[in-house]
Amino acid sequence: MGWPIHRPNGLTHHNPARSSKGYTLMCGTGARDAALIDMQGRVVHRWRVDDRRLFNVELLPNGNLLAMVAPGDPPPPRTGEEVTRFSLDPGGPPDIFNFLGGRGNGLRELDWDGNVVWEYDNLGIHHDFHRLENGHTISLEWVPTTKDVEESVIGGGHLPDQPMPPNMMGDDIIEIDAAGNEVSRINLWRVLSPDDAPICPLENRWEWTHVNSIERIPDGGLLFSSRNTSTIGIVDPADDGGPGRLRWRFGQPELSHQHHATWLPNGRILVYDNGMHRLQDLCYSRILAIDPQTDAFDVVYQGEPREQFFSAHISGVSQLTNGNYLVTEGAAGRLFEIDSQSTVVWEWVSPFQVTQRGDICNWVFRAWRYDADYPGLTGRELNPDRHIDFNRLHGLVD
Repeated sequence: MGWPIHRPNGLTHHNPARSSKGYTLMCGTGARDAALIDMQGRVVHRWRVDDRRLFNVELLPNGNLLAMVAPGDPPPPRTGEEVTRFSLDPGGPPDIFNFLGGRGNGLRELDWDGNVVWEYDNLGIHHDFHRLENGHTISLEWVPTTKDVEESVIGGGHLPDQPMPPNMMGDDIIEIDAAGNEVSRINLWRVLSPDDAPICPLENRWEWTHVNSIERIPDGGLLFSSRNTSTIGIVDPADDGGPGRLRWRFGQPELSHQHHATWLPNGRILVYDNGMHRLQDLCYSRILAIDPQTDAFDVVYQGEPREQFFSAHISGVSQLTNGNYLVTEGAAGRLFEIDSQSTVVWEWVSPFQVTQRGDICNWVFRAWRYDADYPGLTGRELNPDRHIDFNRLHGLVD
């Protein structure tokens, strides 16, 4: 999506009769603050992290914030063809992680007042996580593949004489308990077949799958989204601790560098299809709902014209309790809600600026909407006047 330099920020549209009421949780990608936004687009609560940067956040039923945190310094700036990311430091892990998009280096749980009550450090952790009902947490971890796997992976490329990391990186799905101990691990790079999951030819061969979302579905399977291979799938963990089994996969030509695959109550899978490098078409994004039993899908939303709605990377979508959808058009920092008629009924543009690869932007990886009666919000003071200076600073109130 293109947008004017002097576009408005904050709340730009709201149809109260058709929107799903609640509070929207978001953070800028690489920001220090996570914020709860009311339906009028004002910050009513925020959490601050001073020694790290935030990448992704979720609100737990006890009112605590669970966050993926990243190193305090922003990642290196974008580089030209003659100086690439790995010519700056072609060393292996952990240095390689700072050159891969979506990096975190741990998880941190903050209480309502911002105090750290739980922490887990892992230099290879990235993109997504979720707290399970049993108190465990699932997430993603970069790991080096074997040379045999690397040589079998199809696609991708690199510039002539471009330095490369020592090993192609793959993804593991990990589960840790409340004490931070690993209780299970699935080597997704062993589960997937290189023949069925080639890297897009316009992507680099630094990493194979680049998984950007993970979710445990009701029957225990693990739903994932692999950006570099334009693939979503469900993995069943193995009872004997083995690598697991791929139950279902879906991808090209319908998907192109998608993000945020989520399970819907009706058994369908919702996904933000980014549309970068779309086959035989211009780039545009759309929201799909896919039936994993038949691979039939519906287009829940796309722009008119199609190119009006587009984010090449990050981004997400989730269904709200009234059946509407909250969409994160990440590169534009635009959050909007659509109803069953694909009509935009609420729209908010982030005014929070962050530095990414040397650029000033307002990226948002993902956002969530919580109903006013969500247990984590019960009894909490959600008053924009308590944050009046912060709201005024960012133009969210007059």
